[in-house]
Amino acid sequence: MENELHNFIKVWILAIISHCYCFYISSKLPKGIFKPFSLTPTIIFFLYLPLTVSSVHLVGITAFFLSWLANFKLLLFCFDQPPLSPPPSNLFHFISIGTHPLFEKSILFAIKVLILALLYHCYNYKRNLHKNIVLAMYGVHMYIELELTLALAAIPARAMFGLEIEPQFNEPFLTTSLQDFWGRRWNLIVTSILRPTVYYPMRRISTRLVGSRWTSLPAIITVFVVSGLMHELMYYYVTHVAPTWEMTWFFILHGVAVAAEVVVKKVVPEKMRLHPVVSGALAMGFLAVTAVWLFLPQLLRNGVDEKAIGEYCKLMDLLKGLLTF
Repeated sequence: MENELHNFIKVWILAIISHCYCFYISSKLPKGIFKPFSLTPTIIFFLYLPLTVSSVHLVGITAFFLSWLANFKLLLFCFDQPPLSPPPSNLFHFISIGTHPLFEKSILFAIKVLILALLYHCYNYKRNLHKNIVLAMYGVHMYIELELTLALAAIPARAMFGLEIEPQFNEPFLTTSLQDFWGRRWNLIVTSILRPTVYYPMRRISTRLVGSRWTSLPAIITVFVVSGLMHELMYYYVTHVAPTWEMTWFFILHGVAVAAEVVVKKVVPEKMRLHPVVSGALAMGFLAVTAVWLFLPQLLRNGVDEKAIGEYCKLMDLLKGLLTF
């Protein structure tokens, strides 16, 4: 575990150096093909860096922040699109935006930490629990750990630069529909980065093909396809096992379902629609069933859950050792 922490630190030092290169090289080049050409090596490098870490938690953090978020921001930067364009005058501000999501901790932060700790304790007894209960625990675990990780990553940006911080999740368990869940409640960092990189360009293209009334449908499905492929990449970094594409099909299925919701909302009057409580319950049920069917199997099949729990126990032992020292 100690060697993994050293590797993790090296990876992020290299990531910061790479962002310094991007910041300075962009000021020396004219607009046009030169900027994408000069930043392509960094994008490829960020795809490679997670492969140098093997810990489930650390490789997950590295892959998500660098291979997905940072690379998508750099792609937007190549074509002079925010959030990195126009470049901030301050190098440290540029690095913060490029490598850390700028969102604040939830007011339920402490409660979620306790729930996460309770889940880890309950894993000691999971052999005595029903399989579906264990899967539900994994789902809650993934949500809370991701939210806490993103919230902690935002603290340096807020403390050092006084940047405006927004929540990265909007209480997804209060969703009223699949469209509400994916568009306004779940992992808003990914939503905000996929809109300018995938949704808006695809919407402009689809306008010419299907007209303005239905232009959002191909764009929605394309966003979910890209998200599925990026999740397959994240899983590969964690497992080093060839993808089975269940993750991609999970997101394609949800993309089609969200597109169907959009169609229904366009053709069915509001007074004839389901009550938000009912539609929200149906959406959460659909999420739970499809997650058990397509989302979680890759993790369980490759023993990622056991590895993650083992790493947590080692980390707790390490922290206890440091405290006693």
